[in-house]
Amino acid sequence: MTEIFGIPLQVLFGQLLIGLINGAFYAVLSLGLAIIFGLLRIINFAHGAQYMLGAFVAWMALHYFGLNYWVALIVSPIVVGLLGMAFERTMLRRLYRFDHLYGLLLTFGIALVVEGLFSNFYGVSGKPYSIPEALGGGTNLGFMFLPNYRAWVVVASLVVCLGTWLVIERTKIGAYLRAGIENPTLVQSFGVNLPLLITLTYGFGAALAAFAGVLAAPIFQVSPLMGSNLIIIVFAVVVIGGMGSILGAILTGFGLGLVEGLSKVFYPEASNTVIFVIMVLVLLIKPSGLFGREA
Repeated sequence: MTEIFGIPLQVLFGQLLIGLINGAFYAVLSLGLAIIFGLLRIINFAHGAQYMLGAFVAWMALHYFGLNYWVALIVSPIVVGLLGMAFERTMLRRLYRFDHLYGLLLTFGIALVVEGLFSNFYGVSGKPYSIPEALGGGTNLGFMFLPNYRAWVVVASLVVCLGTWLVIERTKIGAYLRAGIENPTLVQSFGVNLPLLITLTYGFGAALAAFAGVLAAPIFQVSPLMGSNLIIIVFAVVVIGGMGSILGAILTGFGLGLVEGLSKVFYPEASNTVIFVIMVLVLLIKPSGLFGREA
C-alpha cells in the first residue's frame, strides 16, 4: 500500500474526506452567521439552536408525518427560517438601538431555552435518522471507499454556498443587502424597505443553519446538544475568515475542515485545538480576519 510520510494513502484520504465533510458544515453554518452579522451586526448565538432545530424538524417530519428526507430538505429550512423571522421581528428588533452586546445575550439566552426544552422532551441521547435509500452505499475509488451520502453532503454544501455568494454579489437584492451594510440611511432614502430586508436576511441565515442540520441528521444523531457542540468552532471559523465576509466564511470553512482532518493524521493530539490556535494567530496578525476589512 502506498504511503506518504509513513501514513497509508487510504488512511490519509479517509481523514481528508472526514475533514471535507466537517468543512462543509462549517462553511454553511459560518455563511449564515456572516450574513446575519454583516447586516445586523449581531453575533447570533442562536445559530447552533437553529441548526439543531433543522435536524429535529426533519426527524419529526419523518416520524410524525411520514415526510421523507428530500421533502424535509425543503420544509425544514422554510420552517426554521420563518421561526427566525418571527424571532427577529418580535424580540431582536427591540434591541437594535442598544449596544450589540444585548443582542448577543438575547440570542444566547434563546439558544439555552430552546436546547433546554428539547432536552426535556426528547432527552440528550439522540435520535437516529436514516440515510435516504437513493444515497445509500458507496463508490470504490480504488484508493478509498467513498460513501455516497458523504459525497452528497459536500456537493450540496458547495452548491448552496456558491449559490448564496452569487445572489449576494451578482443580483439586485444582493446589492441592496451590501448597500444596507455600508450605509443603511442612504438605502432607505431610495425607497428600500430596510426593516423587511433585515427580517428576510435573518430568516435566510436561520434557514441555512437548518439546511446544515438536515444534512447532518443522517451522519450524526439528532440531539438537542448537537448545535452547542459545533457553534463554538463555527464562531472561530467566522473570526478567522473575517466577520461579515461571505467569501471568507465559505473558503475558511472548507479550508479549516481539511486542516482539522490532516491534523488527525499527523498530530491527533492537536486536532481538537488546531482551529483555535489558528484563530489566535490570525487575531494577532490580522484582527479583521483573512478576508475581512479593517474597520
